[in-house]
Amino acid sequence: MSLPKLRIVFLDAATYGDVSLQSFTDDWDCTVHQVTTPGQTIQRLAGHHVAVTNKVVIDRKVLNSPEAKDLQLIVVAATGTDIIDRQEAAKRGVKVCNVPGYATQSVAQFTLGLILALATRTRSYVDAVKAGEWQKSAVFSLLTYPTIELRGRKLGIVGFGNIGQTVAQMAGGLGMEILVAARPGTAAPIPQGRIALDRLFRQADFISLHCPLTPETNNLIDAQSLALMKSTAFLINTARGALIDEVALIDALRKNQIAGAALDVITQEPPPADHSIIRAAKELDNLLVTPHTAWSAREARQRLLREVEENIRAFIQGQDRNRVA
Repeated sequence: MSLPKLRIVFLDAATYGDVSLQSFTDDWDCTVHQVTTPGQTIQRLAGHHVAVTNKVVIDRKVLNSPEAKDLQLIVVAATGTDIIDRQEAAKRGVKVCNVPGYATQSVAQFTLGLILALATRTRSYVDAVKAGEWQKSAVFSLLTYPTIELRGRKLGIVGFGNIGQTVAQMAGGLGMEILVAARPGTAAPIPQGRIALDRLFRQADFISLHCPLTPETNNLIDAQSLALMKSTAFLINTARGALIDEVALIDALRKNQIAGAALDVITQEPPPADHSIIRAAKELDNLLVTPHTAWSAREARQRLLREVEENIRAFIQGQDRNRVA
């Protein structure tokens, strides 16, 4: 395909924030949509050879629509590709590629920030100052919310890819002991340096999730696994919301079955106002919720779009780069 004839459509450019798309619009015929609803997806693919999507679903119905007849490449501007029907794309001769590893540093440091926030009760103390509690104190400090030191605490990591390994390095710098879980859902012997998941649940002071969402990991954290954890344990999730049975987690937090949790991802994003986790976050002081922002450091978003551009250029040259289907 000659470069000037290539037509690209960005389906959800708003997800990249303030990072410029000028390098794309300067070189190619680009249509940029800030947001695309499910009902708009098919029409917006019409006449385009390349679709760039972060969270807009391209499923069997979309791929088999007449409007998608020119589509040759889907670039997922993310690592996870569960929004694409890859099997159907392969049948239709549509290549799919993604961007692995672009947000490793961003997600890892955000994870560490959540660990620190849980250990130091930062939010509670900030809120206390806003509420005037410090100003009324009889002494120079407030000791209302117990805090802990991280040195010597055990951090259990579930999912030991790039992000999990980087979290381990960062936490190790604070003197934490690292426990790495065996891969969930496999019957293979546990490799050296890893421990069984149930054993990790029992031993860890902090448990951080970094594994992909698969049939084996869906609701990995449920009532049974929560029951194995220490009453002083904290749970952190910056991976995928459906790794956790949210009803079971809320119940465990209300009963102080575990000490606390920090979630950057939940099962529905953006959530409705009555989402159970959102309601719980307003009620419980042992639950921190952030809006799926661990990935979003500006450097990570810039890196993401550079990789998207390189994937497209490789496609033009007849090469497969980061291809997943």
